[in-house]
Amino acid sequence: MLCGILYVLHTDIQWEYLPKELGFGSGMTCWRRLRDWNEAGVWQQLHEVLLAELNAERKLDWSRCVVDSSRVRALKGGATRARRRSTGAGPAPSTT
Repeated sequence: MLCGILYVLHTDIQWEYLPKELGFGSGMTCWRRLRDWNEAGVWQQLHEVLLAELNAERKLDWSRCVVDSSRVRALKGGATRARRRSTGAGPAPSTT
């Protein structure tokens, strides 16, 4: 199943077009397994285990690390944002 999931994600084909000759099973079965594993947190656990193992072997370059705000919750709402400044010359013309 994992190879079928990776094949579809890598090639960007639709699930129903996963070639049965490759021996990965049904595309829909692979899709359901991906959905179930995602809901069960399998991918997050796998990511954490891989990071821990690579870090233990000093194979990660943390100087190239980036914190993505979509993955890090701002507890208590985070800092107050400054008002956004417009990058345009003036207000956009009305389209109505």
